[in-house]
Amino acid sequence: MSFYVTTPIYYVNAAPHLGHAYTTIAADVMARHHRQRGEAVFFLTGTDEHGEPVADAAHALGVTPQELADKNAERFKALAPQLGASNDFFIRTTDPQHMAKVQEILARVRDNGFVYEGTYEGWYCPRCADFKAENEIDEGRRCPIHHIELTREQEDSYFFRLSAFQERLEALYAEREDFVAPGTRYNEALSFIRSGLRDVPLTRHKLTWGVPVPWDTEHVFYVWFDALLNYYSALSYAPAPAGLEAEGAQLDLTQTFWPATYHLIGKDILRFHTVYWPALLMAAELELPEHVFVHGFLLMDGEKMSKSLGNVLDPFAVIERFGADALRFYLMRDVPLGQDGSVSTAAFEQRYESELANELGNLASRSIAMIERYRDGAVPSGDVDPALREDFDGLPERVSARLDGAELTAALDEIWQRVRRLNRYVEEQAPWQLAKDDARAEDLDRVLRTLAEGLRSLTVLLWPYLPASAERLLAALGAPDVSLGGAAFGAGTIERVSAIEALFPKDRSAA
Repeated sequence: MSFYVTTPIYYVNAAPHLGHAYTTIAADVMARHHRQRGEAVFFLTGTDEHGEPVADAAHALGVTPQELADKNAERFKALAPQLGASNDFFIRTTDPQHMAKVQEILARVRDNGFVYEGTYEGWYCPRCADFKAENEIDEGRRCPIHHIELTREQEDSYFFRLSAFQERLEALYAEREDFVAPGTRYNEALSFIRSGLRDVPLTRHKLTWGVPVPWDTEHVFYVWFDALLNYYSALSYAPAPAGLEAEGAQLDLTQTFWPATYHLIGKDILRFHTVYWPALLMAAELELPEHVFVHGFLLMDGEKMSKSLGNVLDPFAVIERFGADALRFYLMRDVPLGQDGSVSTAAFEQRYESELANELGNLASRSIAMIERYRDGAVPSGDVDPALREDFDGLPERVSARLDGAELTAALDEIWQRVRRLNRYVEEQAPWQLAKDDARAEDLDRVLRTLAEGLRSLTVLLWPYLPASAERLLAALGAPDVSLGGAAFGAGTIERVSAIEALFPKDRSAA
């Protein structure tokens, strides 16, 4: 089994913000979970570096587009490890190997008869790098995303025959109702297709910052087609993940991982990924991805978090104050993938204190402390309490099923219900009372064993969400294995625990 997940590649006209962190974290949760299942996994992220927005931003700063791309690409590249992201490769669309692959594939599309020369005229948003259809334009001829006035552009271009794929795209959507998710986005994409597809510009003549068109060097490829192909091109030159290294030669990963299992994208780029992208792959005679999952926006004050609007939270600052795991938890817990979600410092701090510190952190600290106090750190042998069997039975399978459908928040909630159940179990059993009665030593053994095992099982399942904290806690439990096969309640063989400092110290919120 293989699993290939991608984020969008992020535009380098400004520095990263929390919205970029959100998608990267979501993809990382999925990648880590599938690694737990023993599958071959490839997780791709990177930067989109060509096009007019980058050229314009560079001109405003008095630098070259390449200088701006180099500077901001490093910021995005630095963000991934700070988030705890385990991406296997970071692609830049200025990579020579990517650019060569774009030229190769789009030349094939032309050879297959889907490219012709013409003139395009339409309403254009330079920040979206996108021509807008009439039904996509706000009052006053403004972009619905950036709220700036659109410009009327006319340009000689080579066109992609998108209209030739009308019937094939309608058939794709009829045959594969899970191709685009959630359902509202599937319907939106299908509605766009049914409204009638028109041919679209494939190249730009007025712009020089892009991948040169091999058959006409006065043109560069329209940035969106260059960018979309990153998902395919990366596999041709990325290093192999651990365990798949080629002996003595570069391994082309395309045969192992293509087609992609999941493309994670934001709803503002839905049309390109759910209409243009499958049509382009059909034109190039390449397999289509299995799923395109469209997530919503992180909102502040009712608006999408956006560099150009200036309403951003700095993920680096949040991580420095609270740690990456706290940020990962908050975004996956508070904003269900596929929906818009409001974010705020107040909501973050509330989740941190009430759930991470009080529920999980406190459960871990006092469970380990009681085992150390009452049994000198030795975990009693024997069975776990059958009273909790019903609560925990089948949990790894339910979590897996949720994550297979990209239901990251629902999967986390399945786990968190059991975190709360273990906390209730502590109160119900009151081990501090049992410890006062020598006649109830076996009952105390069973409770302590159940707490250690329940904590271990849940921590394995939480590892994709809270990797650093989970690894610390599993080490303290003497059970470092994170494989999903050992996640079942009662399947562990914990012998001893060791002291652990607070996983989520409360004083961080006041730092």
